[in-house]
Amino acid sequence: MIPSGNYREDLRWIQYAEEADLLNVALFGFTAKAWREANPELAKNSNVRDYASINELTVLSNLETHNAQMIREGKEKKDRFEVLQDIAKYQMGVLNEAARIEQKGVIEIETIGDED
Repeated sequence: MIPSGNYREDLRWIQYAEEADLLNVALFGFTAKAWREANPELAKNSNVRDYASINELTVLSNLETHNAQMIREGKEKKDRFEVLQDIAKYQMGVLNEAARIEQKGVIEIETIGDED
């Protein structure tokens, strides 16, 4: 279950955010705490990242690298969040489109094979 909230638009939370939540909100749109509150049974034995897709985990790894570089450069948290959010949106779009194209190709190949 995805928790409701408007973390991406109402940035007042950002001054208190830890780096993991900065990444969570940039990618998923919610904090780990919000996910735990929305999913108390699941949260007993797991966390939001345990339910992430392979594409989300790939993007998350990339965001960690970008965030670390921006920290070294001395960028403010709010500025980093905006960049990370843009990167997450772009990379998820690319990966999801690639998966869609790949799936379409598999379906077309299976259909061609069925015609024999």
